[in-house]
Amino acid sequence: MIISMKLHSSKEEIDQVCERIRDFGYKIHAIEGEERVVIGAVGVGDVTACLESVEAMPQVEKAVRISAPYKFVSKEFHTERSRIRVNGCEIGGDEFIVMAGPCSVESENQIMRAAEGVAACGAKLLRGGAFKPRTSPYDFQGLETEGLKLLAKAKRATGLAIITEVMSDRDVSLVAEYADVLQIGARNMQNFALLKTLGKCGRAVLLKRGMSSTIRELLMSAEYIVAHGNPNVILCERGIRTFETATRNTCDIAAVAVLDELTHLPVILDPSHATGKRSLVPALCRAAVAIGADGLLVEVHPWPEKAVSDGAQSLDLSQFRKMMHDLQPYLDLWKESRVTPATAAV
Repeated sequence: MIISMKLHSSKEEIDQVCERIRDFGYKIHAIEGEERVVIGAVGVGDVTACLESVEAMPQVEKAVRISAPYKFVSKEFHTERSRIRVNGCEIGGDEFIVMAGPCSVESENQIMRAAEGVAACGAKLLRGGAFKPRTSPYDFQGLETEGLKLLAKAKRATGLAIITEVMSDRDVSLVAEYADVLQIGARNMQNFALLKTLGKCGRAVLLKRGMSSTIRELLMSAEYIVAHGNPNVILCERGIRTFETATRNTCDIAAVAVLDELTHLPVILDPSHATGKRSLVPALCRAAVAIGADGLLVEVHPWPEKAVSDGAQSLDLSQFRKMMHDLQPYLDLWKESRVTPATAAV
């Protein structure tokens, strides 16, 4: 349910409504605006009786049922686009955010070169895996804690925020010490113990769509994180598994537009995993901007031919520089599309 309070309702009046909702067995999630408070209520109970009781309270403007199974992440609950602040920038705001770096942190020289290179081209976040989920148990699994320390060193040197993957609920607190954004890979999208823990981690979370998951399932996974206390979730389309073999995955570019209709959460595209081919990455980046994504997650390696993982889909620094340059006309149009009446007046 969504309960919209009347303008300038007092804290006491809001608390009375919250208490009434709790009496029916529901949990509370409130969004405070400058003039109005909106209360979200989720749980199992007599919805009709609760709605009628709350609507009868004089300080309540209206109360409506949320039809979507994902309550807190739906646009029914929060109509305005969520802006997630990370290290001085806003994901979902008026700037298109690029996250870039290698698949894996391999050495100090490699991650420092990558960080300096992507920062010079306009990236705002440095990506790099310290813990790596690999299909084969014999493949490189990451430098783990040492990799996290190297990412922290790169942040100190460049000012870039850090996004890196966490694979287990046991590692959340460790990774959160070093990372600004915790990435949940496709294989862990429905690791519910991990999602619940992320709800209490105090860091923004980037949630990748599972390779065989529907958009509804992605949103339900995001709901786990938000319902457990963390509203700072970024969704990532990274390609899905289909019968097609020409690319590593099939990029569901339409998912970006669909998610924009269904949720207030920011949506970004990972063109590297969506295709598996570096030659296709720039074209998909342009498509992401054109369709209204909030940002990109791009694999960039100083020496892709020497990469221990995902070298075939990684741009080198000169290719990334050219891609960012060629993207600028598209970004100019993107910014125009994001101008709100309030912004235009200023």
